[in-house]
Amino acid sequence: MAGDPKEALWFAFRGDGLLVFEDEPIRVPIARDPGDLGLDVSFRWEIGALDGHACWAAEVRAYDGPPQGMIFRGLRSFFYEVDEEFFRMAGRAKQFVGWHTTHRFCGRCGGETEPAPGELAKRCTRCGMMHYPRLSPAAIVLVRRGDRILLARSPGFPKGLYSVLAGFVEPGESIEETVAREVREEVGIEVRDIRYFGSQPWPFPNSLMIGFTADYAGGELSPEPGEIEDAGWYRADELPESPISVPARVSIARAMIDDFVERHGLDPADLKIPE
Repeated sequence: MAGDPKEALWFAFRGDGLLVFEDEPIRVPIARDPGDLGLDVSFRWEIGALDGHACWAAEVRAYDGPPQGMIFRGLRSFFYEVDEEFFRMAGRAKQFVGWHTTHRFCGRCGGETEPAPGELAKRCTRCGMMHYPRLSPAAIVLVRRGDRILLARSPGFPKGLYSVLAGFVEPGESIEETVAREVREEVGIEVRDIRYFGSQPWPFPNSLMIGFTADYAGGELSPEPGEIEDAGWYRADELPESPISVPARVSIARAMIDDFVERHGLDPADLKIPE
């Protein structure tokens, strides 16, 4: 996007919906102030820069409708329509707005909070406790068995979507212990040689996805009822022709699958995505 650098990109949320233009491609409005767009915001916070513009997260009051030619859309609805930089900034904005929404009052004494000058924090006006944005670490793992990887389907996934396994870290656990426990609980097998792959902030609602690869160490696949509908081992050359689909390219899950496919001499661009 080009334009006056004094005009900002506004990542404005009403509930879980981001304000975007109705027509394609997906984009957010540019303005010096949300009031110029006819928006009444209850919260705003500068969150970075994109394409030469400052970016702001904002919460739109619930009774405000979108300006003409715009709509509020959930981030999940355009996984496959935006690039990683836009998605990352939109996700960052969503987490800031979510932090504001859930920390209007102090969890210790119930006092009202206010922005803390010079810090990414909100301070309780009654007891002085500082409240920082919450992050929930989660482990995500690609399990290999020879020339195959484990892909599974959760009941909450879009139709036809299979992905790698993931789960939240529990108190007292290392990330590696989370990997082994989640794989065991969800599909009944053991893993070894757990190695770091990469990480990604994930705004649903405030996760940090920490990626690993691991090797199969024993056991038979036994999907946990209610958690996993189906699971199986897939070769790289089975994925493009199979009836399943894989996650969007903005996700670390897809990056892990693409890496596996590339290591076997194939093109990840051929992988199916949900229709």
